Amino acid sequence: MPTEHADNPGDESPGAATNDALALKILVAGGFGVGKTTLVGAVSEIRPLRTEELLSEAGESVDDTDGVAQKTTTTVAMDFGRITIRSGLSLYLFGTPGQDRFWFLWDELSQGALGAVVLADTRRLEDCFPAVDYFEHRRIPFVVAVNCFAGARSYGEQDVSRALDLDPGTPVVLCDARDRDSGKEVLIRMVEYAGRMHTARLLDSVG
Repeated sequence: MPTEHADNPGDESPGAATNDALALKILVAGGFGVGKTTLVGAVSEIRPLRTEELLSEAGESVDDTDGVAQKTTTTVAMDFGRITIRSGLSLYLFGTPGQDRFWFLWDELSQGALGAVVLADTRRLEDCFPAVDYFEHRRIPFVVAVNCFAGARSYGEQDVSRALDLDPGTPVVLCDARDRDSGKEVLIRMVEYAGRMHTARLLDSVG
């Protein structure tokens, strides 16, 4: 949920924001190698915090690198970045690890989150099913952002929505996780959608 802080404007720690600024927590989730670290790094206005380790032979049996053979590192805790959407509104981005063995971190990271972005790769679409299920079951608003990799077959937003069996109204957007403007548009859609969902639930609760 939204939080307000009154730290020094120059402080780049996760709890920092300017006076009178509204800070919203957003998760960036998805399967292994889908581009979560890339997205956070592309849009962050501060040097992103990363917790990456080199892939090892010990992890070969559990880290499926099919389709992402060039990947040499993996996030083992979280990525963190910050972006100012407009004056007085900042987003704190928490990228989640993609492998099942790190899922114990998700419950902690999701505390207080306004919503989430689920990154998807159409070459490995099944890899984002766990993230979709996680947010649906916990009623955390999310958008699906299809990271358009070079050489991957192009699918429309409705095709992806049907393939993932998303709840009606769940946004699907196409993006390039490497491009700051593209990533920012995804985050704006996320905030707008989450705002509508939280407002509707509040009205239902008082109605």
